[in-house]
Amino acid sequence: MLATMVLALLHAAPTMAGPKEGMEAFQAKDYPTAMQEWRPLAEEGAGWAQFNVGLLYVRGLGLPKDFRQAASWFHKAAAQGNAAAQATLGFLYDRGWGVSQDFSLAVYWYRLAAEQGERTAQFNLGVMYHQGWGIPTDFIEAHNWYNLASAAGFKAGARWRDLVAEQMTDTQLAYAQRLAREWTSRTQ
Repeated sequence: MLATMVLALLHAAPTMAGPKEGMEAFQAKDYPTAMQEWRPLAEEGAGWAQFNVGLLYVRGLGLPKDFRQAASWFHKAAAQGNAAAQATLGFLYDRGWGVSQDFSLAVYWYRLAAEQGERTAQFNLGVMYHQGWGIPTDFIEAHNWYNLASAAGFKAGARWRDLVAEQMTDTQLAYAQRLAREWTSRTQ
């Protein structure tokens, strides 16, 4: 399960908005130039640039890995509603990378991103409910979030949804499925 969570973090793509030069530099693996293009915009408050700068720090691209710096930039972008930053910040709190490990804060950030449809956050929120990390164990909620992640294309979501379903009654399972349907109909 940890491998799935880490894999999603390490393969996060930079936000595509913003100056063409920064994205072109990133795609060409010229990370110092990408940082040079994005950092001034991040400092001016552009949430997409704050996320991208955090991504360079968390992955150690063109500079040493620095989870504290990454967390700082992700906080700024997350506060502006950037779902990818919220999901990644949740993961940092989940693992205790660059911040003190805090499952309750991980749940908080995962939920904000999950409610925006961010599939990695949906899966990770399912994990938190399934394991009872930072929130009471709740198989119905775990199933619901795994199901939503699966429907959004997060492949491990279906496998984990089916695993938690084995621990549920038929009534619980029907309720979890109804929650997922209602959520999907509200967001479409």
